[in-house]
Amino acid sequence: MEQYKQDFIKFMVDSKVLKFGDFTLKSGRKSPFFMNAGGYVTGTQLSRLGEYYAKAINDNYGLDFDVLFGPAYKGIPLSVATAMAISKLYGKDVRYCSNRKEVKDHGDVGILLGSKLKDGDRVVIIEDVTTSGKSIEETFPIIKAQADVEIRGLMVSLNRMERGQSEKSALEEIKEKYGFDANAIVNMQEVVEYLYNKPYDGQVYIDDEIKAAIDAYYEQYGAK
Repeated sequence: MEQYKQDFIKFMVDSKVLKFGDFTLKSGRKSPFFMNAGGYVTGTQLSRLGEYYAKAINDNYGLDFDVLFGPAYKGIPLSVATAMAISKLYGKDVRYCSNRKEVKDHGDVGILLGSKLKDGDRVVIIEDVTTSGKSIEETFPIIKAQADVEIRGLMVSLNRMERGQSEKSALEEIKEKYGFDANAIVNMQEVVEYLYNKPYDGQVYIDDEIKAAIDAYYEQYGAK
C-alpha cells in the first residue's frame, strides 16, 4: 500500500472522521463504521486533506485537466483545498468550481460558484464518499448543462465497497452509467488491512469484534 494511503488512514482516525461502532446510515443500513468528511474543520486538516486528494488524483488521472468540481455543500471546501494542494505539490494551476443549491439571480448570477465551465474543459469531480451514487445523478446534469466538457473522473476519499443500487459498488455503477472512471484515496479493504489488530496511538481500532461486524456487514451489503 502506498505511503500516502497509510498516512491518510491514520489521518482519518486522528481527525475522528472515520469511526467504528454501531451507526445507522442515511440509506437505513446499520453499519459498524462511519465516515464523515464534515469532521475536517481546521486549516491544518483541510490543508492535509487537499494534499491526499491531490496525490490520489495525480496517481489515477494525472494532472492533464482544467477544473476540479466539488458538488455543494461538502464538495466546496474539498475542491478549494485540493486545487491549492495541486498548485503547492505539483506547480499546476487548476480552477475550482462548485454548484449552488439555488440559482443566484443577482450579482454573480447563475448556479455555479467559483470558475465558470467552458466548452472543452476537462473536469475531475471531487466528493467525500459515495454510497449509492445519488449525488452524481444530481451533479452530472448540472455540469453537462453548463458547457460541453469532458469529465475525466470522480475522486472520493473512501470507497465503502458496498452495493449501490445493484449488486455492484456505487463507483462501478458510476463507471458503467456515465462512462468516466471513479476512484477513492483508499477503500475499506485497505483500511481493515492496515488497522486490524494493530495498535495505533495506543489503541486497537479494529479488533476481532469490530472485524467480525465488518465481515458480517459485507456479507449482507458488500458489492459483488
